[in-house]
Amino acid sequence: MPHGTDTLGRPTARLRTLVAAGLLAAVPAMPAPALASALTTEERAKRGGEVIRSLNNGQPQPTLERMREEFPFLAEATEAYALGDVWSRPGLDTRTRQLAAVAAFAAIGETAFMKIHAGYALNAGVSEDELKEIVYMVTVPAGFPRAITAARTLSELFAERRPSEGGTP
Repeated sequence: MPHGTDTLGRPTARLRTLVAAGLLAAVPAMPAPALASALTTEERAKRGGEVIRSLNNGQPQPTLERMREEFPFLAEATEAYALGDVWSRPGLDTRTRQLAAVAAFAAIGETAFMKIHAGYALNAGVSEDELKEIVYMVTVPAGFPRAITAARTLSELFAERRPSEGGTP
């Protein structure tokens, strides 16, 4: 067994961490966009709120709103930074951004966030079949257990969004 690998020849968690740290150290720091640094937190949060409403068919995001009640700073930071600064950046269209988020959350096993972003992806025109392909792709970097858990979560989401027998969604 080569140094730094487990019994199946895969890199150990420590080796993966060291490689990731080395890669990050080799990448030059990206300066923050001038626009983001010129905006106030309130302006960034407003932009983040606009992002959420655009993703969620004009509605606020329930998880964020619940967080705002007990953890207002965390909600504000999420809205201003994650949504107002990162999510609103140019360079990726909404479909691509949502597919990337679904894949990332599925790969790390964060199915609650994956489900939220899969819903946004469907709102942005991504098909159920495309989301299934993302789950299939997750088997390679993250393994079958994570992909199977993601598949179950997507099945729940698909069932929730399909019209009931009474004809209402």
